[in-house]
Amino acid sequence: MNMSTYIFGWILATLLGAVFHLWKDGGFWKLVVYIILSWIGFFLGHVIAQSAGFEFMNVGSLHLGGGILGSLVALFAGHWFSRIESFPGQSNQG
Repeated sequence: MNMSTYIFGWILATLLGAVFHLWKDGGFWKLVVYIILSWIGFFLGHVIAQSAGFEFMNVGSLHLGGGILGSLVALFAGHWFSRIESFPGQSNQG
């Protein structure tokens, strides 16, 4: 892959994370977490699609379909894990 392919994938993953943040709402740190999760998911989705021979929405050597799917899975999983309470029923007050 050439550098423009990496940049395109990075920009697309960043936009996916930002749009997910706008949809699910949150503060600055959730935005940072969502963007990082989107980058990781996009990269892993691309690599898995490439190794499995998944040919859907390819742009040059970038497996866009696998990358988007991986990014969305990572974003939803990260959001779901962030909603889990360590001790259900207990409040944070003294």
